[in-house]
Amino acid sequence: MEPATIATSRLLLRTVGPDDTDAVYAACQDPGIQRWTTIPSPYLHEHAQSFTEELVPDGWAAGSMFTFGVFLGDGELAGMLGITMRSLGVGEIGFWVAEHHRGNGYMTEAALAASRWAFVHQAVDRLEWRAEVGNAASRAVAERVGYTVEGTLRAALNNNGVRRDCWVGSLLPSDLGLPSTAPYLPARPQPV
Repeated sequence: MEPATIATSRLLLRTVGPDDTDAVYAACQDPGIQRWTTIPSPYLHEHAQSFTEELVPDGWAAGSMFTFGVFLGDGELAGMLGITMRSLGVGEIGFWVAEHHRGNGYMTEAALAASRWAFVHQAVDRLEWRAEVGNAASRAVAERVGYTVEGTLRAALNNNGVRRDCWVGSLLPSDLGLPSTAPYLPARPQPV
């Protein structure tokens, strides 16, 4: 599939390519990004090059991972967001924000736009968000977008060879006032 572009009031979400390699490399030198995400650490220039020249275009071509650079109006990279397809109709959102762009609401705006895009244009009926327990900034973004935190999964993340507990949350099309592609029958509370 061809990469999509999403415009919000302040941002442009678009795929990244070779021209963005240096910006991705520079942003990923941030110890916070290396600590809370599963990118390689230390993050080398060849990692950024492989990401922008292979991983991102291959994901779009296969329809398996939709990666967006989050760009400001002046073209500066503010963050990265991806939706990885996990099963039929289920995707997982992940993101990071460049250190000097945190606290501006950019990722909340981008995540909301990308989630809406996935529901409308990719027939996704459930988006999941996962973050290592303790990553309060990621959780705050997810909750502002409307994700419902469903619990903690033990040893569910592998970050540089170490199993870690993670929070998991979900967003459904109905949470954004959108229809689902398939009917949803929520569980009824069981009598005790």
